[in-house]
This record gives sequence, structure tokens and C-alpha cells, in this order.
Amino acid sequence: MSQVIEVVERYIIPDFPTIDLPEEDGVPLESNWHRLQINLLDDIVAYRWRERSDFFAGGNMFIYYSLQQARNRDYRGPDFFVVKDIDGSYPRQKWVVWEENGRYPDVIIELMSPSTAQEDLGSKKDLYERTFHTADYFCYDPDERMLRGWRLGERGYEPLTPNEQGCLWSDQLQAWLGTWAGMYHQEQAIWLRLFEPDDRLSPTEAEAERQRAETAEAEIARLRQELARRQGEGG
Repeated sequence: MSQVIEVVERYIIPDFPTIDLPEEDGVPLESNWHRLQINLLDDIVAYRWRERSDFFAGGNMFIYYSLQQARNRDYRGPDFFVVKDIDGSYPRQKWVVWEENGRYPDVIIELMSPSTAQEDLGSKKDLYERTFHTADYFCYDPDERMLRGWRLGERGYEPLTPNEQGCLWSDQLQAWLGTWAGMYHQEQAIWLRLFEPDDRLSPTEAEAERQRAETAEAEIARLRQELARRQGEGG
């Protein structure tokens, strides 16, 4: 009588290696304008999508996308980026692709300077195109006031054509990206901002609140004038 012996082999799967992933490298931003510009873009996207929790917007923070890159300390930190279709209900201090179900940024905006222009238009652009597959990539040079943009196509990045106002369309944000002269955090400058499909300026929360207050004050003033007119006619 033969017997069937079942042999069960046990395999030990090693844990994912623990690697220190710094959140900053101690290198300051190029200028106060760069810091404020990143905050402005973040404020605009946060308010524009205030009823959504399926996105993350980050600025001046590292993106880790491979173990080799992390081990080599090859830090990659876009000035501003947006990732959609993720759980955006909690903050991050860095974006670790393998902890985010393999999600890369859908939009990246680089704020160029003389020290970063070559990289932004060269190695970074190649990385975002070939490895990240980021759909919308923009570069803005504040010194030359030049905005460039690309959309990922079948053959790689294809340059975007500006509209009559010099704005570039972002499919991922469903908005125009362009420049605006005005005040932000007590600094008068030319800022990079979003515009709605109908060309209206996409506001920050503070700007929207101020606009609502001004509209309410104007309406109160109108009603007072109307009341005074009627009282005058009655007298």
C-alpha cells in the first residue's frame, strides 16, 4: 500500500529594508519669492478643491521613488506638485512612492533660477517624463517671466501652446496656469497662478473671504442709499 506524503516548504520573505529618508537637505530656497510662490500655489489648489479629499498638494519636499535613489541620497524635490486619486486626508512630510501604491505626481511645477534652469529643463524633465510619467509639467522663470509647459503624449512630452493671455492649460488641474501682478503676503510681485476655464482668477481662501466681505459691504451701502432715497421721496 503506497502513501502520499505532502511536503510543505516554508519560505521566509524578508522585510522591506528600512532606509532613512530625510525630509530636507538643509539647502534653502532661492529667495523669499520662491517660498511665497510655493505657498500661493498650495493655497489656491487647497481652496479650489476644498470639498475634495482625494488629492495631495506639496511643495519643496522630497519624492522617493526607488531604493537605489534613496540609498544614493539622490534627492529629488519638485518645487510644487499635485497627486490625484489618493487619500489626502492626512499630511505628508515627504512623498514615498512605494508607500503610496506606486502613485507619482500628476502635475509638477518647477520655479527656475540661474542655478536650477539647466537641471529643470534637462535631467529633471527627463525624470518626470520617463520615470514619473507625470502628465503635466511646467517650468517658470521669474527673472525672464517665461512660462513653459509640456503634456505627456504617446511619444513623450509635447510642448503646450499658450493662449492669447500667455496662459497654459493643465488637463490635470482643469485650469489655466499663468502670471498675475498683485499682492500676496504683503509682497507685490508677478506671481504664477491658476485661472478658471472661463479665465477668472482662481482665488485663495483669504481672497475669496475678502471678496465676499466687499460684496456684502457694497450691498449694505446700496440698500442704505435706496432707503435714504425712499425716505427723501416720502418727505
